[in-house]
Amino acid sequence: MTVPSPAGDYDPVSLEEQGIERWRTEQTFARSIELRQGGKPFIFLEGPPTANGKPGIHHVVARTYKDLVCRWKAMQGCFVERKGGWDTHGLPVEIEVQKRLNLMSNEEILEFGMAEFNEECRNSVWTYEDAWRKMTERMAFWVDLDNPYVTLHNEYVESCWWALGKMFEKDLLYRGHKVLPYCPQTGTSYSSHEVALGYKEVEEPSVYVKFKLEDSTRFKDASIIAWTTTPWTLPGNVGLAVGPEVTYIRVKVTEVASDSWDGRGGAEVGEEMILAKDLFKEVIRHQCEIVEEFPGSDLVGEAYTPLFPSAVDRGDSDSAWTVVGADWVTTTDGTGVVHTAVMYGEDDYLLGMEVGFPAQHTVDMEGRFFSGTHSILDGRYVKDCDDDIIDLLAEENLLYREKMYVHDYPHCWRTGHPLLYYAMDSWFVRMTAVRERLLEFNGQVEWAPDWVGEGRFGEWLRNVKDWAISRERFWGTPLPVWRDEEGGMKCISSIEELQAEVVKAVNAGIENPECPDDVDLHRPVVDEFILVNDHGKPMHREPFVMDCWFDSGCAFFAQWHHPFDGDEKLSENFPIDYICEGVDQTRGWFYTLLAVSTTVFDSICYKRCLSLGLILDAEGKKMSKSKGNVVDPWDHFNREGADATRWYMMSAGAPWNPMKFDPNGVRETYAKMFLTLWNVYKFHVDYAALDGFDGEKSESLPPVEERSPLDRWILSRMHTVARNYHDQFANWEFHKAGRDLEDFVVNDLSNWYVRRSRRRLWDENESNDKISCQATLHEVIRTVCRLIAPVSPFMVDEIHLNLTGESVHLSDWPVEADAFAENGVAYDSQPNLPPFNAAIESKMALVRQLAETGRRIRVDAKRRQRLPCLEGWIVGGPELEEFHDLLSEELNVETISTEDDLDRFQKIELQPNRKALGKKCRSDLPKVLAALEEIDDPEVAWDDIQSGRMVLAGYTLDAGDIEIRRVERTGYSAKTIEVGEEVKVDVSLVLDMSVDEALLSKGLARDIIRRIQQKRKDLDLEIEATISLQVWVPIGCPELVEVDWAWIKSETRAENAILNTGAEIPDDDEEGIDSFVVDDDTIYFSVN
Repeated sequence: MTVPSPAGDYDPVSLEEQGIERWRTEQTFARSIELRQGGKPFIFLEGPPTANGKPGIHHVVARTYKDLVCRWKAMQGCFVERKGGWDTHGLPVEIEVQKRLNLMSNEEILEFGMAEFNEECRNSVWTYEDAWRKMTERMAFWVDLDNPYVTLHNEYVESCWWALGKMFEKDLLYRGHKVLPYCPQTGTSYSSHEVALGYKEVEEPSVYVKFKLEDSTRFKDASIIAWTTTPWTLPGNVGLAVGPEVTYIRVKVTEVASDSWDGRGGAEVGEEMILAKDLFKEVIRHQCEIVEEFPGSDLVGEAYTPLFPSAVDRGDSDSAWTVVGADWVTTTDGTGVVHTAVMYGEDDYLLGMEVGFPAQHTVDMEGRFFSGTHSILDGRYVKDCDDDIIDLLAEENLLYREKMYVHDYPHCWRTGHPLLYYAMDSWFVRMTAVRERLLEFNGQVEWAPDWVGEGRFGEWLRNVKDWAISRERFWGTPLPVWRDEEGGMKCISSIEELQAEVVKAVNAGIENPECPDDVDLHRPVVDEFILVNDHGKPMHREPFVMDCWFDSGCAFFAQWHHPFDGDEKLSENFPIDYICEGVDQTRGWFYTLLAVSTTVFDSICYKRCLSLGLILDAEGKKMSKSKGNVVDPWDHFNREGADATRWYMMSAGAPWNPMKFDPNGVRETYAKMFLTLWNVYKFHVDYAALDGFDGEKSESLPPVEERSPLDRWILSRMHTVARNYHDQFANWEFHKAGRDLEDFVVNDLSNWYVRRSRRRLWDENESNDKISCQATLHEVIRTVCRLIAPVSPFMVDEIHLNLTGESVHLSDWPVEADAFAENGVAYDSQPNLPPFNAAIESKMALVRQLAETGRRIRVDAKRRQRLPCLEGWIVGGPELEEFHDLLSEELNVETISTEDDLDRFQKIELQPNRKALGKKCRSDLPKVLAALEEIDDPEVAWDDIQSGRMVLAGYTLDAGDIEIRRVERTGYSAKTIEVGEEVKVDVSLVLDMSVDEALLSKGLARDIIRRIQQKRKDLDLEIEATISLQVWVPIGCPELVEVDWAWIKSETRAENAILNTGAEIPDDDEEGIDSFVVDDDTIYFSVN
């Protein structure tokens, strides 16, 4: 027997904390998984956070969507394991440790000790683990953090090595260069994250340089003008890039420069220069004539004289110091010609690799020019040479002009020195080789929203570049590649293979440390192993660690230590059914997962991906500590609760749109949704407990078809809302589902059904109607709990447990559907939902429209809501007789009936058509209007007008002279509404607005009851508690007849009641006396 206990007041924080403790004690999460062990697996992959940073509000958003989908699928009967994970390598960890230990360069780290530094990193990654665990538990994100995958664990690293070995076998792993921001003072390359830490506004020289064409048949001795803001890169110039479709001009200098010329450089009369036509006025400071105009494609292939002939060796390059075409060249600034130094710009390097420019450094790792660059520059720090380079160009007439240029430039966050963009040795995965497979697999992913997969992500894949996966760092998964002096390579795929190679090296006479089974696969341990090639020559490990995105991209198999612990676990958990992260992961985790699965497994990685929008403050601004607009999720957990916070996040907008997080929205959600649902539950459960009602004994409950129309309506609405809610979930429209269910709870269930059903539960006798109401509420609340459970799991679990004796998280989803179908919408047959009744839903919708229409009639007539009307009529529309009693109560009308003829309540008024009458009567118009005003019977007059018998002031009127207006007869008020979707029908509501003593008495009684009931609520009285009541009615107030006084006592459970009519009015300040005003009369009362 499941008889519920009474509900207390709703305290979200206390309720949720108790819920956490109950789940922990009863192991509800583990039981929810065990219960569905026989179900089809639904595979979720948790994107691993880094525990050396505090969790924020954006993590709560992402984890809400992760959790709600997993809970939903589990309730659908799926087996949903949820393994937690920690991302423990990478730059943020190193930066935090460097700052804490004040280690500002690689040299200082090595002096400190690489082993000691990495141990500090290992410890640092767990700095905020406890904060993450507490936040995870408090927000009810069910994920297994006791058995997580950890990217620093040997098992995980070994699986990553295995994946790299597979890439190496397929010739997808190669050594090349990547241009990175580099600090020569610290010997460190920087990521975009670090670069963002050190931007400064600087003013530096920029130069327009003349590249003199040689052996040109068409352009003779002309020079091509290119602009650069980094003069130090000019010794490394090996090519010029032009836009093939851009229009260029060749101009000839016709006059010497004016005296206003400022700075070095210049051009002689007769000298010819080439640049983009659109930038001529911006660049050229001489009087010139245009010799010719042509597309950039005409320049392609032209050769020019190197600026610094000895700086770069041509080698076997056929394209060095020539003009090439590049679609990315624009005319937004510069000259429309891009100076290309392959080793000192990302675009430069990619272009150089494409066209075969020589790839040689002119600058060493200390930021100094190599010997042989130029006698004035050799061995000097490049940023100290800008002025000398400009002088050298000017002396050779290779400088057109210089200008100072103010811009933001990245500086080292450690030393403050400017960074150099420098081509570093790097390792790549040849993603261009698998581009078509990437696109094919991406086409199989269900993206939410779909335009991310087709647009942003698809475009990224269509233009995919080879993936630079190595980093010059200390803390990370070491690159398992060993090289000999001749460039021969060996990629190690496992600890066992490493051990075998170490033995082989030792046997060849190479001394090595021990390599046990639990060898630490991190630097500096792996650096110390020296292997040998097939000829016995030593091989040293490449001194790189892997991009930490490679680590997380291996999560789908490395979490299971695949392939070393067998294939079974991976085969059961791959491909992934669902991943979810912010849209910023489009080129991060979303990409690396697909990249690894494609290159290693030649397979799709994930089937569904929800890409979340950014989270902003209430004004749409990015959150930042400096702006003071960062939201602490604990502020809401400890005030409105996690339920309200999660529901607000889901219902605030589409998950892929930027969320403007408004704390007031959370408070409104708590009050509107959760407090309302709790009050509905409390209304039901308090009476159920009082009556010993057991809603789970379905066999003893009245059949639905025997219940009242109101019961059948709310049950049918529950069916409709539940199906739509499910379909919206299936289509990723969680926000719409939340809003619709909230509307159902607030407006359908609370404001209509419960409000219209209150007195049904007040009946102390166990009537069939009372039991029907209890049964209906029980079923609706139970279903609502199951629908809400995936999103806001705390309160509904408390309710469901009390109503059914079972945790809602161990119950089934109420809507039948295929959990794995492409759209996954609800089946036509829904045996677990109450019966659907389209007709009764349609009729009730009209009844509610009429109720709202009646309220508007009262407002317009200035008649207060609690003063009854004697009678009301519905004119037109469908038959609503079964709802007449309900509607008469809602409208506070004594009786409601149906009337066919609206004319019964209306009369006509004759209004002059002044334009028509003015033409007919001219100067006599005032006489005609006066006569029209004196007509006593408009109906008779209208008949006379239509028959041509009406003569006024000597003029015969016809129908065109008059306008008819229909108005209610005295004592009636009416409004007409239009209903129906395909066929529109007018339905009118008419109310009798007359007043008599009986109505006044009943209206006063209603006002008194309302005030006393509110007082009972304020006093927190039990439902069955009786009171002692006194009421003082002043002289002149409507008389309160005996039957209405008896009604007041019954409704308010007044055991002792005294009515004081015309007696001495108590003092307003007297303790225990309350008052209110009705139609200018003040009524006093006391409740004890």
